Amino acid sequence: MGWLQGEVALITGGGSGLGLALVQRFLNEGAKVAVLQRSAEKVAALKQRFGDEIVVVEGDVTCYQDNVRAVEATVQRFGKLDCFIANAGIWDHYADIVNMSGEQLETAFDEIMAINSKSLILGAKAALDELIKSEGSIVLTLSNAASYSGGGGPIYTASKHAGVGVMKELAYELAPKVRVNAVAPSGMNVNIKGAASLGQQNVGLLDGRDMSVLAQGMPLNFLPEAEDMTGCYVLLAARENNRPLTGVLINADCGLGIRGLRKPRAGFFDEA
Repeated sequence: MGWLQGEVALITGGGSGLGLALVQRFLNEGAKVAVLQRSAEKVAALKQRFGDEIVVVEGDVTCYQDNVRAVEATVQRFGKLDCFIANAGIWDHYADIVNMSGEQLETAFDEIMAINSKSLILGAKAALDELIKSEGSIVLTLSNAASYSGGGGPIYTASKHAGVGVMKELAYELAPKVRVNAVAPSGMNVNIKGAASLGQQNVGLLDGRDMSVLAQGMPLNFLPEAEDMTGCYVLLAARENNRPLTGVLINADCGLGIRGLRKPRAGFFDEA
């Protein structure tokens, strides 16, 4: 018997990458699963792969009513909601303040903060009544950029730091009825796309990058697969194993925090 037998989870951004891995892992652990996914193509792929085993709602996490529709569809099919996983997100390909124009900063901020930060609050609000009924939990997907610099540009880093604040505040406000926690993964073998406002919507994190080099930058010396991250979510969603945990951030960063995200360049500190 799995850790999530009989539980019902709603996962945003479940059509690819970590989200898809979470769908499969939660099913394996005995949960019933629903997904809110923006891409019509990914919605179709989910339906083809899982059929009637899951509920799939096409919608945008930055739209409150789409979150409401996803919750309603979940409860209509499975009768309740035990765990809301706010997983959808985008990256910024290290877009920095020096090389972005003021106009780009303005539009990119609105897009990235909406998807990576505002959606956490909207999704939590949409799921709140059902989670109070079930005395369930919320799990947010953040990033190593929620703890330190170098995981993206200033907007992405701000969006993930904001997620920590959302987690802490919701954990405070919703106790004792709803537990609220987060997972902050390192980079992994997932080709997350960038911001449309920066022309990055079709550019993946791994495009043109040598995965062996990325792996060597990890203190644990491997580049995780999405599946490697799913156990953290199972732990936080499981009632018997998560009873005392709320306001907790699992920094699943393969040890990056031990030494930061980059090494000094050879000769950088050498005297002239």
